[in-house]
Amino acid sequence: MNDSQKQTVQWFPGHMAKTRRLIKESLPFVDLVTEIVDARIPMSSSNPELKEMIGSKPRIVLLNKCDVADEKTTARWVEYYRNIGVYALPVDCRSGKGLNAYLPLVRRVLKDKIKRNEEKGMAGKPLRVMVVGIPNTGKSSFINKMAGRNRAKVADKPGVTRSNSWFAVGSGIELLDTPGVLWPKFDDRAVGDKLAFIGSVKDEVIDIESLAMRLINVLKNGYEDRLSERFKITDFADKEDYEILEMIGRKRGMLISGGEIDYERASVMILDEYRGGKLGRLSLEKPE
Repeated sequence: MNDSQKQTVQWFPGHMAKTRRLIKESLPFVDLVTEIVDARIPMSSSNPELKEMIGSKPRIVLLNKCDVADEKTTARWVEYYRNIGVYALPVDCRSGKGLNAYLPLVRRVLKDKIKRNEEKGMAGKPLRVMVVGIPNTGKSSFINKMAGRNRAKVADKPGVTRSNSWFAVGSGIELLDTPGVLWPKFDDRAVGDKLAFIGSVKDEVIDIESLAMRLINVLKNGYEDRLSERFKITDFADKEDYEILEMIGRKRGMLISGGEIDYERASVMILDEYRGGKLGRLSLEKPE
């Protein structure tokens, strides 16, 4: 793969077409759709076609990984979703933070459905929820936490959920793991970059040094204090991104023979520290 190919994150329309069809086939069997997005980039980690796909079905958005997103920005996202008629809940699917509010929220959103079931003499009929999310946003972690056992395969790699499964999670609610893989639609490079920053795109298909410099660019234009504090660098406002990468590499002693910076090693370290939350709670998207 050459450098120009590695610069642009690819979208897979074949996968998307299959998933779109499978979601539409499963929709008649569910009462509600729960979409899991990354709280740091709620728009970029959502598929823009989902709204059209699910039509009039009610939707809950789980803002996952809220523990590494800026708390005030996440609160603004919750308000943004409320204003467009969508329920949103900040959660962390690995630790379980916020998930105790999920089942009561499902029952609140579906209160009319529950009432209709009771009127028809079907009070115990399960409420069925389809869970969707692009790779690596935490869908399997969510299902595992809710089901209380490690039934869905979880990994920190895109696209590990292979089959279509139902999980009983209590309160008369069943979750359907999405059939197929819901891919984001990379309409512009910024979306691909943000997904790559958080690790939703395999690093092997991206030029890691170029990606690290683009992350530096984002951070220096909004989180300068975090760059300064974490990497002990100052006076970088007028510096080019590669110069800041150089400063960071030198500060961390990432040198090769002749005193040159090991750019690849420095780039991997910056991305790892961002993904690991070591730069603090950062949100890369804010609701307009």
